[in-house]
Amino acid sequence: MDTLATYRQLVQRLLTEHASLVWDSRIKAETIFDLEHDRYQLVYVGWRGSERVYGTVLHVDIVDGKIWVQQDGTEVGIANKLAEHGVPKHDIVLGFDPPKMRHYTDFAVG
Repeated sequence: MDTLATYRQLVQRLLTEHASLVWDSRIKAETIFDLEHDRYQLVYVGWRGSERVYGTVLHVDIVDGKIWVQQDGTEVGIANKLAEHGVPKHDIVLGFDPPKMRHYTDFAVG
């Protein structure tokens, strides 16, 4: 299997696994997979009493063969999970970090 297909499957699997961790039955975890443009998101939607819960927990794009983590609201960090599953750190970009700060991480700069 080629690298791009492997990255796509891994990102989808990790977002799906994380979606299953929602502990509050009032909150729905929705995975959004745009396979045509390689955009993947996990969104929380629901209500806690009169308080609306809505937000992107994870947003990952695949751009030019690299996995761009655009948003990560998890404790462990999806970039770390990707690396644990064999994705080279030079193929993972922390898009939420300012470009001038990325070289201080173990991950790609862009």
